[in-house]
Amino acid sequence: MADKFAIITGASTGIGFELATLAAKNGYDILVVADEALINAAANDFEQFGTHVTAVEADLSTIDGVDALLAAAGGRQIDLLCANAGHGLGHAFLDQDVQAWRGVVDTNITGTAYLLQKVLKPMVARNAGRVLVTGSIAGYIPGSFQAVYNGTKAFVDSFVAALQNEIKKADGVTLTNLMPGPVDTEFFARGDMLDTEVGSNPNKSDPADVARDGWDAVMAGKASVVSGWKNKIQSAVANITPNAVLAEQHRKMAEPGTAKS
Repeated sequence: MADKFAIITGASTGIGFELATLAAKNGYDILVVADEALINAAANDFEQFGTHVTAVEADLSTIDGVDALLAAAGGRQIDLLCANAGHGLGHAFLDQDVQAWRGVVDTNITGTAYLLQKVLKPMVARNAGRVLVTGSIAGYIPGSFQAVYNGTKAFVDSFVAALQNEIKKADGVTLTNLMPGPVDTEFFARGDMLDTEVGSNPNKSDPADVARDGWDAVMAGKASVVSGWKNKIQSAVANITPNAVLAEQHRKMAEPGTAKS
């Protein structure tokens, strides 16, 4: 067993897969989790780096799912948590099924908040540990045709900033918010957004690049990092742009039927 242990959620694909790869390459034993059986195939990939890998299939939108993940750690001290699990959902809110949008809220907000509470408390008690949370620049933008998702990311971005202040006396604990823009992952297919301009745009960020930005930031003890120079500009402009304008801009990206041929 390695002397370092990391948990990475949402690790079957995309940013989470790349974060787990970085953790394994850097000598962490890892516990990886996703809500799909593909996590077991991903675990086989991580084993090539010579560390111990445990895979758990769990629904992190539920308290029971988070508890199952933590139980799988077997009481081992968690040195690094990458809280990356999240769901998106496209189309107009009034047309969305309640179970679908509630799943986004429960995964992105409830599951994330509960996991952070459970992991951060012992880290603060011993004044040591690192946590990387995947927020989004979407949290700064009223998300027309992606309203619930952007709203959940607004919560995450605000929540992490508040926690950073609450635990500031524990200077041995690093809590970092990773804020990417659109990333080339399965997010848009799973969120039924392939018929949108943003979903069909080929110029999305590489998940490996986003994961590296997050990894470097959490290891350096940064409070937050916006991944990608275009996203840095967009997040800065969002702070001084009226919400109605931002919502209309987002509509042009996320409204169904706007995909570019």
